[in-house]
Amino acid sequence: MKFRLSILIILLTVLGEQSTAQSKSATMEIATIGGGCFWCTEAIYKELKGVVSVTSGYSGGEIVNPSYREVCTGRTGHAEVIEIEFDPAVISFSELLEVFFASHDPTTLNRQGGDVGTQYRSVIFYHSQKQKETAESIIDKLNEENVYEKPVVTEVTAWKNFFAAEDYHQDYFENNPSQSYCQIVIVPKMEKFRKIFSERLK
Repeated sequence: MKFRLSILIILLTVLGEQSTAQSKSATMEIATIGGGCFWCTEAIYKELKGVVSVTSGYSGGEIVNPSYREVCTGRTGHAEVIEIEFDPAVISFSELLEVFFASHDPTTLNRQGGDVGTQYRSVIFYHSQKQKETAESIIDKLNEENVYEKPVVTEVTAWKNFFAAEDYHQDYFENNPSQSYCQIVIVPKMEKFRKIFSERLK
């Protein structure tokens, strides 16, 4: 997968995002995104400046408070997601999405690497009309510029629920750095992320 960071920088300008330095009085906001296994996405977003908290969980399904085992069947309609509480005075929603599109493959339907199923779909659950418009504009630009050489299939849909995952899923990479999945999948992603976004790390 070819990723051109410069294109996303252009997108931020096109979308007219306010400079974070100019946003002094903003309150905390919430973003809910899924890009495959939430162990990976949680580890990445916890390191960003402006991110207050990251919780792994499930969104978009039809049953209340599903278990991991239920979600893994792919029959509940939920996606593995992270709920991000962030300070828009430090990091904008567009910048969160810049990291999102740089850290997973948004062109594979219901799949990230070896993780297959609707629970691993690329998805943005928007909390406001502004978030919806921002997400759709970025996706349109990525497709227009053919950044990935394949169409972006990321779902953009209204947020309707979020259920925190079981305790052992929270801070998974931090608590299980030697686990084989962490070493094989998460560590390479973290190395790439830290190299690209070094100036935005806490």
